[in-house]
Amino acid sequence: MIKRILQHFAARVLTAGLSFAVVWLTARYLGAAGRGQVSLFVTDVSGLALLAGLVGGSSLIYLVPRRNVWLLLLPAYGWGALVSLGGAAVVGLLRPVGLAYVLHLGAVTLVQVLLSINVFLLLGRQRERTYNVLTTAQAGLLAVALAVAFGPWRWLSIEAYYCANYMAYGLPWLISTALLLRLPDAWGSRRIRRRAAARELARHSRGAHLSNLLAFANYRFSYYAVVYLADTRALGILSVGVALAEAIWLIPRSTALIQYVALVNAPDKREQTHAALRGSRLTLLATAVAVLVLGAVPAGWLAAIFGPEFGAAHGVIMALAPGIFINGAGMQASTYFAGTGQYGINNRATLLGLAVTVPACLVLVPQLGIVGAALSMSASYAAGVLYLVGRYRRAIEATWVDILPGWADVRWLWQRLVPHT
Repeated sequence: MIKRILQHFAARVLTAGLSFAVVWLTARYLGAAGRGQVSLFVTDVSGLALLAGLVGGSSLIYLVPRRNVWLLLLPAYGWGALVSLGGAAVVGLLRPVGLAYVLHLGAVTLVQVLLSINVFLLLGRQRERTYNVLTTAQAGLLAVALAVAFGPWRWLSIEAYYCANYMAYGLPWLISTALLLRLPDAWGSRRIRRRAAARELARHSRGAHLSNLLAFANYRFSYYAVVYLADTRALGILSVGVALAEAIWLIPRSTALIQYVALVNAPDKREQTHAALRGSRLTLLATAVAVLVLGAVPAGWLAAIFGPEFGAAHGVIMALAPGIFINGAGMQASTYFAGTGQYGINNRATLLGLAVTVPACLVLVPQLGIVGAALSMSASYAAGVLYLVGRYRRAIEATWVDILPGWADVRWLWQRLVPHT
């Protein structure tokens, strides 16, 4: 498993690097206000994509090892199209964003949702290498399209970002569809089986995905708070700090995803979980190191890399650092409960975090601005993870020594990374 985690982690590192390039390009060429517009669009797309996951999402990974791919894909596609297009229309009614924004929001969300459905189905069939290639290609295509638009074409507007997304998600979607057609699953199925599969998918997705929706509210409520209590320029600076800090999560997310796939395919869930504990501890150790390294980056470097306006992102990173580390531990516990179908525990942990972040943002953002928003996020993560890890320890009958990294893990890692004579 550690080998598979390292392979997946390498792909996620490359993807994170390409995502960093996108952040840099939009910040450098569009400025803080333009970067704020991009962040708000991405947040809207992410919210609608999560709603689309109420019939689909990560539950596809859980169900596809035992179900026909096409019985799951068709209802997921139908719901995804409905939410993408209908949700964009609702956003247009709630905010004065204009018709062009609504059309781009609906179209970009739809192609992103269709791609995510395809790659989740492939991942559930343990096509991990294919999943890594497609997700990396998507990030690479977006970065290349923006580099061409902003560089040789000098197309310095938010519309360039919208159009780059069509290529970045559309081409991998076509490739992933061709790969699904090569699976041995029979296309034709009786209607009663299709209905039963759709109901099962909806039932599992509601429980599994509610925590994702609540987590999204935790992660991004501060964005909307900053937009309404400050402006898009402040959101642009906040988004750069958050993007850099949350890039560290590629470490625990890589481990969590591989462990989730292994867990849902394992006949003995408890044995599989205990076998994965060392990988979880090493993941948390690597997360701590990454947080310390990022915190050591001075504000002057951020201003030199992203532009003079973005030096203030250093304060965001420092305020977010404790929450980034704490939530890294929570991801491992959350994976266990999702993989064993105990979605209620994840939902309660996320609700607890949301109960902290909303009042904290409303109090701290007017007082401290974007730093207050980051502090609110850290407090939210801490509240939810304390509950989640406590339940996790009791569920697997583990001690803190089993969960938290120690000197034994450092020695184990040192012996394998440093050649000895």
